[in-house]
Amino acid sequence: MEKRELTCIGCPMGCQITVELDEKEVKSVQGNTCAIGDKYARNEVINPERTVTSTIVVLEGDKPRVSVKTKSNIPKSRIMDCMKEIDSARVKAPVKIGDILIKNVCDTGVDIVATRNIEKL
Repeated sequence: MEKRELTCIGCPMGCQITVELDEKEVKSVQGNTCAIGDKYARNEVINPERTVTSTIVVLEGDKPRVSVKTKSNIPKSRIMDCMKEIDSARVKAPVKIGDILIKNVCDTGVDIVATRNIEKL
């Protein structure tokens, strides 16, 4: 049986969690003080996901870049591919918060959205 030690990032408590696995199946989760920790730990050892934040170049805007993020989590293994796609993207101003700038990034089913307004020059 494999044991993994994690620090939960589900809430500000930062619980130290121990997960016991048997061939990719979670057998037990210990150390969490809330249900968020249990859910986080199970997902983290079987299918880790992350929210990605970055910036995209803006053409003809009052700022050269716009901050962006994934609309929801993507598989951790796809982060570098996602970053390459974000890095190669160019958008034209104006950009509004919530605008979808890349649809279905890297075929993850998740969109890249703007997190800042950029006005046109």
